[in-house]
Amino acid sequence: MTHFKVVIPARYGATRLPGKPLRLLAEKSLVQHVFERAMESGAEEVVIATDDDRIRDSALKFGARVCMTSPEHRSGTERLSEVAKCFDYSADDIVVNLQGDEPLLPPSLIRQVAEDLAAHGAASIATLCAPVTQTAQLFDPNVVKVVMDHAGFALYFSRAPIPWDRERFGSNAAPVEVSSDYFRHIGLYAYRCGFLHDYVERSPCRAEQLEALEQLRALWYGYRIHVAHAAVAPEAGVDTEDDLLRVERILRDRVK
Repeated sequence: MTHFKVVIPARYGATRLPGKPLRLLAEKSLVQHVFERAMESGAEEVVIATDDDRIRDSALKFGARVCMTSPEHRSGTERLSEVAKCFDYSADDIVVNLQGDEPLLPPSLIRQVAEDLAAHGAASIATLCAPVTQTAQLFDPNVVKVVMDHAGFALYFSRAPIPWDRERFGSNAAPVEVSSDYFRHIGLYAYRCGFLHDYVERSPCRAEQLEALEQLRALWYGYRIHVAHAAVAPEAGVDTEDDLLRVERILRDRVK
C-alpha cells in the first residue's frame, strides 16, 4: 500500500476568477469540493496551503488542516516545499500537488499518480496524460501536450502540437484528424519531498519561461518525470465563470 500526502495550494487572487477557492458550487466552496476529493483518495494527510486568511478560516470550518504559507511564492510547487518543511516531511515522502480548481477530479487519479511515483524509483516526479481526441485540443495552447520515451518518461511538454507532423501540419487549408500519437498533460503531480526542496533552489530555465510550464525546469536540470496514462479521463477544472456554471450542473446532477 502506497502512503502519500496531498497538498492543495489555494490562492485567492486568481487573475481570471478572483476569489476562486471560495466561490460556491452546489452550496459548498470550490476548495471544499477539492478537499473532499482528496480525502476520498486514501491519502494519509490532506493539507490546504494558502496565504489568505479568508481561505484559512473557511477551510478550518469544514475540518481541513491548513498551512499558512508565504505570499511571495511564484508557484504551487514552491508552496508545497514550504508545507513539507513546516510539517517536517521526510525526503522519501510522496506528496501529491492537487490544484485547488479541480472539484471533479476522480480520487482514483490522485492515488494513481502517487502509486506510479512509488513504482518508479528513477523518477522524481510522476504525472498523468490522456489521449488528445479533438483537433481543437491539439492546437489549443491552453492544452499542454507531452511526448514520452519508450518507458513512459517525459521527453518534453509544450503548448504547441508535439510531435510536429511535418507532412500534415504544413498547411492550415485542410482539416487535421487527430491520431493516436498525441497526449494531453493532466496537471496532477506527485513529488518526492527531497526533490521538492532541490527544485525550488534551482533557477528557472529559458524553456520554462517561454512555455510558462514549470515542469520544464525539472527536465532542464536532469530530473526524470514518469507519465502514466490516466485510468479515467477527468473533467476540466474551473478557470472562468462559464466553468463554474458547467461544474455546478454536473455536481447537482450527481446528487439527484
